[in-house]
Order: sequence, then structure tokens, then C-alpha cells
Amino acid sequence: MSAGTDTIEVHITDVSAAADDTRVFWLARTDGTALPTYAPGSHIDVRLPIGLVRQYSLCGADASAPVYRIAVKREPASRGGSAWLHSAAQVGTRLRIGTPRNAFSLSDTADQHLLIAGGIGVTPILSMAYALAASRRRYTLAYFARSDASVVFRTEFGRSPLADEAHIHVGLSPTATRGRIAGLLSAALPNTHLYVCGPPAFMEMTVSLARNMLGEQFVHQESFDPVVRVAGDEHEFSVRLKGRSDAIPVPAGKTVLASLREAGFDLPSSCEVGVCGTCMMRVVAGEPDHRDTYLTDDERAAGTCFLPCVSRSNSSVLVLDELA
Repeated sequence: MSAGTDTIEVHITDVSAAADDTRVFWLARTDGTALPTYAPGSHIDVRLPIGLVRQYSLCGADASAPVYRIAVKREPASRGGSAWLHSAAQVGTRLRIGTPRNAFSLSDTADQHLLIAGGIGVTPILSMAYALAASRRRYTLAYFARSDASVVFRTEFGRSPLADEAHIHVGLSPTATRGRIAGLLSAALPNTHLYVCGPPAFMEMTVSLARNMLGEQFVHQESFDPVVRVAGDEHEFSVRLKGRSDAIPVPAGKTVLASLREAGFDLPSSCEVGVCGTCMMRVVAGEPDHRDTYLTDDERAAGTCFLPCVSRSNSSVLVLDELA
């Protein structure tokens, strides 16, 4: 289950600049033992000393390497995570991380893989490209960046084994970007699977095109941004905690987490936008309306886990329990 509380203590062994406003960190276990191997597209939770949990994709060339590599862009509207990693983290800094999770896996049955990245969204795409190249599977990688200075890992894309299939597109307008992606989709072979990660508008445009041109089942995406819902799609419901009879109302515009805290329950949380899993609870009864980006599709379908910071209920009453 993805809500495990097990963490690994690591320390930063190296720090470098990968592009404008982007730092790369290498992480190794403090006890010297090997880190778990991971599948391409995986990410880890990084628990920062300032009490925040953030998710970063593993972007190493070898999933069995003794160190993990992550790249962190300093976001202008940072809620504290990227700002701390850029200003305070250094070689020797100790952190705690979760084990790798993968909700963005490569298809085993695809005849071709089309990898599309925008900006820092190239990080999970990079690990996929390395894995596909190593296994000699057919793929094409298209990386879109605002400027030359913002291209992450440029030197790696220019050398073997990625050079032949990786194409960097810099400074294109939204219209030109859309046209380039449409052209890639038009040229795709039958049974091509597309994988995209990047800014929300970039992903929305790419996914919309791909669903129309390839089909829903061939489109894969990953985002660490909260799900945005249109105003007016919320209604009031109630939550109960297992073993208690009192129902706590959750009005439109207020989260389950906030409602429970107002009722006197002390629940853990970190990101409060549905991406870290810190606040996750167990569903005892009722039908959850998942609005997070943390759970996998299978976990959402099972309906047994719930993130009260963003998710709501399709049933009039939702019964929850804290995880052990």
C-alpha cells in the first residue's frame, strides 16, 4: 500500500547545477547499505527537516545504482520545499525519504513509446528513456523548454545512449508546441503509448491531443500538482470516525481535514494539496470522491484509502479511520 510510514535515512553526497534554477542532488543511505532498486518513472517522498514532504522523480541512468538522483527546480511560488533545498541543503545534509513509488510505469506491451516532457517534467521521462535504450525498445523523446538556460541535463541528451532518439525544442510558442506534438502523434506507429510530464497547461494540451489521436488507453501522465476542480462542483456531506457515532458536517468549500480538526481531532498533514500522502486515512464505509494525485489508479478504484486534505465524498456519509 502506498501509505507506508517506513522511511530511509539518507545524506546528500553531491550537489550540482543542472540548468538555470535547477539543482541536482545525489542521495545515499547513511548506513552504507544499498538503496532499493526502482522502476523507470518512479518517485520518492522527501521529508525535509522543516516539516514538509515533497515528491521528486528519480532520474538516474541506472535504477540499480547505489545512489538516487533527483533534480529540483526552484519555483517562484515555492511553498517552502524547493526554496529550502536550494538555499539550505548541501553535501552532508541528512534527509528521510520514502521507498520508491511508481504510478507512471512503462507499458510492457507497447510497440513504440513516445516520451514528451516540458520543463522540469523531464525528470521521470529521463529514467524512462535510459531504461528503453538499455532494453533496445523503440522510443522517441521530445523535450520542450522555455530557453537554452532552462534545459535540464542537456549534456546527457547529446550523448549515447540518448542522442539518437532525444530531441530538444527550445523557445517555441504554445501554438508551435501544439503543432510539433500533433506531428509526433500523427507519425506514431500503431500501439504507441505516450507518456507526458510537465507544467499543467502543457500536459492538458498534450493529453487532449493524444487521447483523440491515440486513444485513452495509450496515454499516461504524471503530475505533482493538485487536482483543480471548477467552482460549484462541491456539496455538503458528513464524516464519522470509526467507533464514534457523532457525524461531522463537511460544508462545500471546506476540506474534510479542516472539518475534523475543527471538531477537535489532531490529524497529521504536510502538503495539504493531495500529493504527499501524510494525512491519508482508511475508508470504512461510503464512496470517496478522490481528488488527490498521490494514490494510484488501482488504489482509487479499491476505494479503501482517502486523503482528507483534498478529497470529498460521493455518499452522504463517509466513515473513516486513522491508519495504524
